[in-house]
Amino acid sequence: MTDHAFARKFFARIATTVAGLLLSFGAFAAAGGPVEQAGTDIGDRASLQRGAQLYMNYCAGCHSLKFMRYSRMAEDLGLTEDEVMNNLNLTGAAYGEHIVSSMTAEHGAQWFGQAPPDLSLITRVRGSDWVFTYLKSFYLDETRPLGWNNTLFPNASMPNPLWEMQGLQRPVHGEVDDTGEPVVAHLELGTPGSQDARQFDQTVRDITTFLEYVGEPAALKRQQLGVWVLLFLTLLTFLAWLLKQEYWRDVH
Repeated sequence: MTDHAFARKFFARIATTVAGLLLSFGAFAAAGGPVEQAGTDIGDRASLQRGAQLYMNYCAGCHSLKFMRYSRMAEDLGLTEDEVMNNLNLTGAAYGEHIVSSMTAEHGAQWFGQAPPDLSLITRVRGSDWVFTYLKSFYLDETRPLGWNNTLFPNASMPNPLWEMQGLQRPVHGEVDDTGEPVVAHLELGTPGSQDARQFDQTVRDITTFLEYVGEPAALKRQQLGVWVLLFLTLLTFLAWLLKQEYWRDVH
């Protein structure tokens, strides 16, 4: 293959990849309505720890985090091995193993129609705002196999895992769409949960923060390292200024 042919093939692949990404992002944006600002802060260690606890209790039964190890999570979140193994490891996995759900793909397909996806990269694919809004957008829908639906991701295959805290939301329908189906204008809380709206927002924010960390654990290290880099650059700038002053003193 000539260099010219190789270059054409290489750039054609790049163009195809970029076009695929653009189409994917367009499909994600069209999948639901507007999203709320999550307000996450992965530098908030308390939020990360709460999010880890909530995820393990309400999400890990179905959804794995196959790119995250229990030991790495403990190190990054400031937890001891005993705290992780006694409170966050619900499958009996070893401390150095990945976080894998006990639900098999076969059972997931049998119960939900498809195997629940791994959520290691969900915030990198969808965005933290999308995850935050999705977890708040479940409502009762008797037409669905599991009795639940979601305004952001219509016809979702899963029930609301946080309904006891959020309560039961019911749809208020508006105009019909092009297919003749009524559109959900907004949701109203029919049966209150154990938390009020502000508390539930914080619960969902904590889970989203934890998933944002899982999607890119190195971001925590970058934040810590960034402070030292800025301090070094400040010191280097000051030394350069002193050197300049000394140099020009000799010139004059």
